[in-house]
Amino acid sequence: MWKKENTYGIGVKIVLYTICILWALITLVPYLIAVITSLKPVEDVTKFSVDFGKLSFSSYKYITTEFPFMRWLFNSFVVAVAVTAGNLLFNSMAAYALARLSFPFKKVVFYIIIGTMMIPGQVLLIPIYLILNKLGWIDSYKGLIIPWLVSAFYIFFMRQYFLTIPKDLEEAALIDGLSRFGIFFKIFLPLSLPALATQAIFIFVGNWNSFMWPSIIASSEELYTLPVGLNSFYGQYYQFWNQVLAGAILLSLPTIIVFVAFQKYFVRGIVTTGLKE
Repeated sequence: MWKKENTYGIGVKIVLYTICILWALITLVPYLIAVITSLKPVEDVTKFSVDFGKLSFSSYKYITTEFPFMRWLFNSFVVAVAVTAGNLLFNSMAAYALARLSFPFKKVVFYIIIGTMMIPGQVLLIPIYLILNKLGWIDSYKGLIIPWLVSAFYIFFMRQYFLTIPKDLEEAALIDGLSRFGIFFKIFLPLSLPALATQAIFIFVGNWNSFMWPSIIASSEELYTLPVGLNSFYGQYYQFWNQVLAGAILLSLPTIIVFVAFQKYFVRGIVTTGLKE
């Protein structure tokens, strides 16, 4: 009986691994095609065959020298990092208050935050734009960053994670004289690295690839983020697919690096985030 069960388990693993390998190939092949096409000369872009002797980085050199590519890259980096850092801090602080502190109308506040998740983000674009226009923040870093420093979903996400941390740790810290801020920064945040990494990956990738809001708020080319800059490039030079794909490859590299760097925490954060009430 044990041998049959063991054989069955091995067979299931082989099937699962085969499916994962096939899925990885399906995912990677289009990306590899994009990489190879970006290295081709423009006359060979539509050809299926590859002449390795003609492959070069001329498309990458062109878009990084003939356009303010590095400025767009810098803007994307500043916006993505600032929004990610703000979310990690403010979402976690709000989540800690909702998970551990007692204050009037605590559940009402929590349900209101959850309720805002039902509002489509597109509905808020015009009101936010009007507010920023009154403040004079149009076409500025403040307009790109400040409206997105807090996320209702990740407040909920971090609250659920904090609820899984034993209260004994918090009570012992209070007895030792540690303040609430000390407990938050010295106990809860270090114990929440998997959840923080999961949050950081999603927020960074989402803001790095964000197109709609930067295209609305940034009117000058100097403030374009990379997706907006590459879109304007695509509109003018759409026939040069090797250059368009070179820009897309460069756009994707930071998100790949971030995911690879935090993937072990990402998996652990998804698995261990509880749904405790």
